[in-house]
Amino acid sequence: MQADVTTLDAKKAGTVELPDDVFGLEPRPDILHRMVRYQLAKRRTGTVSVQDRSEVNYTGAKLYRQKGTGRARHGSRRANLFRGGGKSFGPKPRSHAIDLPKKVRALALKHALSAKAKSEALVVIDKCEIKEAKTKELKARFLKLGFGSVLIIDGAEVQADFAKAARNLPQVDVLPVQGINVYDILKHDTLVLTKAAVEALEARFK
Repeated sequence: MQADVTTLDAKKAGTVELPDDVFGLEPRPDILHRMVRYQLAKRRTGTVSVQDRSEVNYTGAKLYRQKGTGRARHGSRRANLFRGGGKSFGPKPRSHAIDLPKKVRALALKHALSAKAKSEALVVIDKCEIKEAKTKELKARFLKLGFGSVLIIDGAEVQADFAKAARNLPQVDVLPVQGINVYDILKHDTLVLTKAAVEALEARFK
């Protein structure tokens, strides 16, 4: 399939051929859901922790004698039903990551790219380069192109001035092609690829 190439000044710059096996698939929501769940689970820190009764620094002496008081039988003050006692089965530091086969992850990225192409939310530009790191100028160019919530994927490296100018714009993310991922693609309304990014993705899935 062919896609028009534009510049940051909203001028035409020819066309580019997009491989059908990457951008022309019928998107499957189940695969995209599995991939987003995999990414978000892997992102969780899993550092929450509470003390159980063995970790609470409190007396372990028996509260009162076992029989004859008319009250319930109790031992340590560290038990969970007392104020300041330990938590039963509370959370401990752990990994929330789940497994997902490498082939499924690669397929999910293809389906995410195809979903943007099918919904006409995929834009190809010739390059992401500006002369000065001016956020105001870049914002004006984005308004001219009709960009709101946008993910921009460049080649192996993102120009420092472009990244610096874009970082203060809300709902705008700029990543090198190595950082492309399903969650960020689906989170933004528009996906912008440079010609270098298209070539890198084509070589990646060859």
